[in-house]
Amino acid sequence: MSFETLLLDRSDGIATITINRPEKRNALSAAVRRELVAALDAVEADTSVRVVVLTGAGEKAFVAGADIAEFAERTPIEQREAMEGRRVFDVVASLPKPVLAAINGFALGGGCELALACDIRLAARSARLGQPEVNLAILPGGGGTQRLPRLVGHGTAMRLILTGELIDAAEAHRIGLVDEVVDDGALAARARELAGSIARHSPVALKLIKQSVRAAAEMPLSAGLALERELFITAFSSEDRVEGVRAFLEKRTPNFEGR
Repeated sequence: MSFETLLLDRSDGIATITINRPEKRNALSAAVRRELVAALDAVEADTSVRVVVLTGAGEKAFVAGADIAEFAERTPIEQREAMEGRRVFDVVASLPKPVLAAINGFALGGGCELALACDIRLAARSARLGQPEVNLAILPGGGGTQRLPRLVGHGTAMRLILTGELIDAAEAHRIGLVDEVVDDGALAARARELAGSIARHSPVALKLIKQSVRAAAEMPLSAGLALERELFITAFSSEDRVEGVRAFLEKRTPNFEGR
């Protein structure tokens, strides 16, 4: 597939999607959103892909936010229409394959929300993150008011969203917004290293693990434990489980085929 606003690379079980608008700090235009959904659909259908890395082109921004010029003149009805249908944040979160965010600069507004939708977040030391929508007299509309509190807690999320303040990578790591901070020049290599350590495992297990852990944020404990039990039995019935156990007993590397 070819894209106007993205770069898509697939190798060694890893799909790297790079938002490629560095002159606009990789802002989430309507075209970027459409192409991101198409790219995510493509990697979901590609059985050779086991893990996705999402990042931004250049050194200044992962995604600096929405393309404000696009919605500046919209009516409320037009904005409602623009927010209907398949939203890129939800497509990322619901993708059956693990998604890593490699945050290489500003991740603001919709960019922070895109990172929040990912399963693991790595940040370059110079990255800055925040939900500054309040400065425009609006609120986060891509999941920020819902996913951020689940990740960092109610009070911290309220502070960030109500003030619109930006935080550096070290503070983001302290509050749990990002999972790891690496030197700027090492981000891409570290993201690929981590993605590779995930991609070597069974696609069946990866899918079920993501489903179960994601459910933990939305279910009571009793319901979550019941779901976990059922997903365990699903994994236990797979050909990959048979191969994994056999390889362990035979002291060799397993050959997982995703069945």
